[in-house]
Amino acid sequence: MALALLSVVQFMLVLDIAIVNVALPSIQVDLGFSQQNLQWVISAYALVFGGFLLLGGRAADLLGRRNMFLAGLVVFTAASLVAALAWNEPSLIGARALQGLGAAIIAPAALSILMTTFSEGKERNIALGVWGAVGGFGAAAGVLLGGIFTDALSWEWIFYLNIPVGLAAMALTPVLLAESRDTRATSFDVLGAVLVTGGLSTAVFGITQANDYGWSSGKTIGIFAAAVALLVAFVGWETRAKDPLMSFSIFRIKTVTGANIAGFILGTALFSMFLMLTLYMQQVLGYSAMKTGIAYIAVAGTSIVWAMVAQQLVTRVGVKPVLVTGMSLLTVGLLYFTQVSVEGSYLGDLLPGFLVIAIGMAFSFVSISIAALAGVPANDAGLASGLINTSQQIGGALGIAVLSSVAIAQTNDAAGAGDAVPQALTSGFQAAFWVGAGIAAAGVLASLVLIRNEELAAAPSFETEAEPLPEAA
Repeated sequence: MALALLSVVQFMLVLDIAIVNVALPSIQVDLGFSQQNLQWVISAYALVFGGFLLLGGRAADLLGRRNMFLAGLVVFTAASLVAALAWNEPSLIGARALQGLGAAIIAPAALSILMTTFSEGKERNIALGVWGAVGGFGAAAGVLLGGIFTDALSWEWIFYLNIPVGLAAMALTPVLLAESRDTRATSFDVLGAVLVTGGLSTAVFGITQANDYGWSSGKTIGIFAAAVALLVAFVGWETRAKDPLMSFSIFRIKTVTGANIAGFILGTALFSMFLMLTLYMQQVLGYSAMKTGIAYIAVAGTSIVWAMVAQQLVTRVGVKPVLVTGMSLLTVGLLYFTQVSVEGSYLGDLLPGFLVIAIGMAFSFVSISIAALAGVPANDAGLASGLINTSQQIGGALGIAVLSSVAIAQTNDAAGAGDAVPQALTSGFQAAFWVGAGIAAAGVLASLVLIRNEELAAAPSFETEAEPLPEAA
């Protein structure tokens, strides 16, 4: 029951990353968004989510994982209500940022609770397999449900959907989840939290704005320079702090390092792919929001089946083979999408790629979720959870920015050469998928080189100081 609760909440968080994509045109019309500011409906969430994850993970370790999980649910649910009732640009952007803050508190706390609830080995691998499957399914279901709710009801319902889930989770948390914390830490590294949050937030801001400012402009360079300066200062401070926010010793576990690199690449390739495919279906093939959402059923439905297969395989053949296979299939799927055409059909241009991507996504999410936490001691549970979520969010923001830039540049070149708008757009999407395939291929290489079977096999048993469940449980 605890696993079910944590998985439902994780599904809600991942869903909210993708669910707004298909609804953006309706939001633009109803709230009078300018084309320039429309991106902030997505970017505000990613900016705050990615920037505050490490702080949320460490706060969960020190202040209590169940406490922080519950606090995050309150913030996220309240922000969802405000987003549904939004009346103009600033109100929706602000609500999305607040949702990102709630998600940054919930995600690492939830994964830490999962770690402290299940013993390392087969039991935890099964639980993490479910967790990873939910992540992969949530990403696909987001674009599916976004289209259905937008066309059948209205875009506000993509946010109303979170409210009953959040309220139910708040009621069940004290009953189903035990409290746990890192009893060894006695202080909170405030300066470290400010530096790393500021650095990551500034970096994500630079990524999301680079398309408007230009990647080589003085503004963009200045933003990235500030981000680097803050992160360098963070590293310097953490080496001297008495009770640091981040224990860099976690990176001595090569598999954890490799999993975070693979997670970064997964986010980079996957989130941008969904955005490019959504735009291709709507702008080139002329799909409605509903039809676009339904088109993703092949990904969402298939990924559930293959996630269950992945859970079994990681126990039988190991994490590394499953991860390498997953990243390879993502590469193949993205390569398939490079052939999308102006007169494309669902059966010829999309469905085969969707089926391949669904397998690769399920295999990758499940195996990365396990590898990212292999052998991590109890006092670093929140840190490890925050790291893998941060890697995927920062990767996703980077991927959207880079592939969008590639698509726009190629589209403009094609239009300048005299191509009609649909052909120019298609040319841009094809170029973006080529870059995405290259990024996914780098993930295959990282998985082969950095994931260590011996570390996975020798990971120590996980022990934690946890309070007993309430009698009602």
